[in-house]
Amino acid sequence: MISCIAIDDEPKALEVIERYCHKTSLVDLKATFREPVKAIEFLNREKIDLIFLDINMPDISGMQLVQTLSPRPMIIFTTAYSHYAVESYDLNALDYLLKPITFERYLAAINKAVGKLPSKNNTGNEDEQTVFIKSGPQTYQVKVGEILYLEKDGNYITIHLKDRNILIRENMGDIFDLVPATDFLRVHKSYVVAIKHIAMIEVHQLIINGEKIPIGSTYRDPLRSRLGLK
Repeated sequence: MISCIAIDDEPKALEVIERYCHKTSLVDLKATFREPVKAIEFLNREKIDLIFLDINMPDISGMQLVQTLSPRPMIIFTTAYSHYAVESYDLNALDYLLKPITFERYLAAINKAVGKLPSKNNTGNEDEQTVFIKSGPQTYQVKVGEILYLEKDGNYITIHLKDRNILIRENMGDIFDLVPATDFLRVHKSYVVAIKHIAMIEVHQLIINGEKIPIGSTYRDPLRSRLGLK
């Protein structure tokens, strides 16, 4: 479980993070702080994995606070201002969430944190890694190794698993925030596949679990190169 704290001088912003954290079983929110100095005092006593951190705060900014920390936990910045994004990544921030923060973006950020943190949910064995997937009012915890492929249709993506399908509203361009790029590969404008489940490859299609998946012409060479095929 990821231990974390949230720092923001706005009470409503902290309430949002607190509510989202309580929806997921991988996050243990230890404390919330409206005053950055008190948060620093806490961090000097306690070891945590992740900080949800606002940028514009009194006394000390989120950017300045990060630079005082050693060792430095994972940082997810939460702010209403997009122009800090470049500077945040210069500080090796894990993610940058723009307010108002949606639960979908929160989940994407947490999935990144899970991928970075050695734990029982991320043992280096892909079959044991899990991700949280939101579908309508439900949120599912899914084993990465059970995902066969993802198929886009309009504004939705169907996640095909070994025993069921899950429909989500997501952009294909953001799909690697959800599943690890080390284990998945885009083979068509509408398809991302799990490399381990590819049973056969032909010129224009591949087979996964008996299903034929088209290979787009622009993805053919990158596919073969990724798999070490001539």
